Parts: sequence; structure tokens; C-alpha cells
Amino acid sequence: MERTMCFPLQSDNDIVPHPAESQGGEPTNVSEHQQTCPQDIHAVLREMSASLAEQRVETRHLQRENEAQTAKLKELDLQKTELEKQKTELEKQKTELERVKQELQVQAAELIAVRARSNVTDNQVEALRRDAEVKRVAFSASLLASGSGTIGPFNTQTNLVFRFVFSNIGNAYNPNTGFFIAPVRGAYHFEVYVYGHGHPSHASAAALFKNGEHVCIAYEHQTSGAGTSANGATLLLEVGDVVFLRLWQNTRIYDDENHPSTFSGHLLFTM
Repeated sequence: MERTMCFPLQSDNDIVPHPAESQGGEPTNVSEHQQTCPQDIHAVLREMSASLAEQRVETRHLQRENEAQTAKLKELDLQKTELEKQKTELEKQKTELERVKQELQVQAAELIAVRARSNVTDNQVEALRRDAEVKRVAFSASLLASGSGTIGPFNTQTNLVFRFVFSNIGNAYNPNTGFFIAPVRGAYHFEVYVYGHGHPSHASAAALFKNGEHVCIAYEHQTSGAGTSANGATLLLEVGDVVFLRLWQNTRIYDDENHPSTFSGHLLFTM
């Protein structure tokens, strides 16, 4: 009995095998030998259905992955756009910071200039204050600090120290040395008053000196009673010049609580 082989159909392009030839080499009749294979066809259909289902699942999976990737790309695009915005904002802030920095530098320079002008002004004010202070220079002093008495005579000229100070504006006069030291260059006026009791051999006299050089003298000689003399001079002094009085040689000078013997001076104006 001859058997006909039944092959499952894989696709439309599959080649259907010819039925086996007879032992004599002659082909057998297809209609006679062909048999249907319903069970194999159903199996093929089931396999195809299963394959299609798997393909649909795979397609849906790929579609979901594609949608997820698309969403990620959109999110990345949004992030990129946000980063660009942030970058632009940072550039604006950087530009603003540079502008503020330049303004601060300008303000700092202006502040330095203001401080410099303020320092100059302060220095000028201080100089004016000092100048005003030194322009107020005046003094007046009597010979004895207290009591009464006569100084002299001496064989040589002797410096006189007027110790009782009436006023000493500017502190240019030193009652410990009797020296007046000029604080500024200017014109100064000095006066000297001498009082003495009369004596046959000794006059009353005091001389004005500038830096050790004789300027003028107040001189009076009476043989009895009492006498006074006075003199004065205006001198151009440099800063540090010294003015003082000396008792003339072989003369006397008297002073008491009434202060008849005095030495005075003041600044007329600066030069």
C-alpha cells in the first residue's frame, strides 16, 4: 500500500513536494494518493497564531519603549531648553555683576578722592587752626615773682628773668629762662619798663637783645629819689629767634608788688 507524505504549509512560497513515485518509476496519480492533513494544518495555524500574538506583544512592547524613549527625549529637550534659559539668565547676571562691579570700582575711586579731599580739608583746617593759634601771641611779665627787691649791680651784663607773668598767650615766653622764642615768622613789638631808686654811682638800666645782639636800652640815672625809663622796638623775627633782656653792667633794677619793672611783647602780623 502506498503512503502519501503530508507536509505542513509554512508560507505561500513553500514548495509542495511531489508524491512519491511508484516502484516502477512511474508517477502515481495525485488525486488517488493525495490525502488531506487537517490536523497538521491546524497545528500550523496555531503556531502562526501564537507567532502573531508574540509579534503583537513584541510590537506593543517596542511601541511602549518607543513612547518611553520619545517621552525621555521630550524631557531631555525640556531640560535642555531650561538649561539654555538658565545659561542665558546666568549670562545676564554675570553682565549685571560686571556692571555693578564697575560701578563699585567707580564709587571706590570717588570715595578715595573724597577721602583725599577730606584729608586735605582736615589738614587745611588744622593748619588754619594752628596758624590762628600762633597768630595769637602776646605776653607780659613783671621782674619779681613776689615781694620786693633790687637786682644788681653786677660787673657784667646779666640776663633778667621776669617771673611774674600777667599773660602768656601762645606760650612763647618762658618765665624760667626769661626768653621769648618766636613761634612764626612775623613782626613783633617789644616794650621794657625799668624802675630804680636813685644812687650816686649806679643807674637803672635794662637792654633788649635779639639772638645775643643788642637792640636798644631803657636807661635812667638819678642820684636820689626814684626814676623810671622805658623803651621798645618792633622786630622782624624768624621762627626760633630769641628775644630777652639783660641788666646793664654796674646798674640796678627794682620791683615790688606794684610791678613797676616789666617786659612785654606781642605778634603784630605774620610774614
